[in-house]
Amino acid sequence: MRVLVTRPAAQADDWVQALRARGLDVAALPLIGIEPPEDTAPVRNAWGALAAQRLVVFVSPNAVEQFFALRPEGAAWPAGTLAGSPGPGTSRVLQRLGVSPAAIVEPAGDAAQFDSESLWARLAQHAWQGKTVLIVRGESGRDWLADTLRAHGAEVGFVTAYRRGAPVLDAPQRARLDAALHDPHHHVWLFSSSEAIDRLLEMAPGAGVAAAVAIATHPRIAERARTAGFGAVHACRPEQDAVVACIQSIEPSERGSSSLPP
Repeated sequence: MRVLVTRPAAQADDWVQALRARGLDVAALPLIGIEPPEDTAPVRNAWGALAAQRLVVFVSPNAVEQFFALRPEGAAWPAGTLAGSPGPGTSRVLQRLGVSPAAIVEPAGDAAQFDSESLWARLAQHAWQGKTVLIVRGESGRDWLADTLRAHGAEVGFVTAYRRGAPVLDAPQRARLDAALHDPHHHVWLFSSSEAIDRLLEMAPGAGVAAAVAIATHPRIAERARTAGFGAVHACRPEQDAVVACIQSIEPSERGSSSLPP
């Protein structure tokens, strides 16, 4: 059985390599395209004002990668600015791009979910009255964390670091998509975004997913998969061990006659 990783290309490749190392048949099928913003000036200006921010929240690994891709030459992360991360994937990218682990605020390792609510559980330990906060995201997103910070006295702004769009699939990826749609019992969809589910339905309108199995890395994504009509939906934490355990727990009745490695 083949696991299809639907994250944007940069993260999909990392997950494919990691899951293959665990003995799984895995392939990348990016269902979200990531592009720079139409206007890059706000991001470059944000870099110039980083030292004035008490906290910069990155909503995803894409937000980090695209924000740092526009970093002015010689710019470094200010010592007095915290970097907010909703989970370990975002934190890893921050560290890879030079942010000190001591500057990163992220959910507890045993948090039920890696999301804004779990990040706030850590941020709530700080005083925010009169502090300035910047949220780095795509064109839109949930405002829950911004509203919560404002309710605690913070001044919150946003900067758009990237645009999400339809992916451009190469020939092997298109073949994987066709194979998954025509032989759902031998494939499992791994979703880390509700938007990836929406893109799948746009790319293959009318394609039946009632016989397909989906794994979702957040309850909200799992609910979207159910409303999209996936025949079996499993939710797990967005960690490699949890994903592997979830894949291995799928019952034969859900995946036809295919088998998984032990």
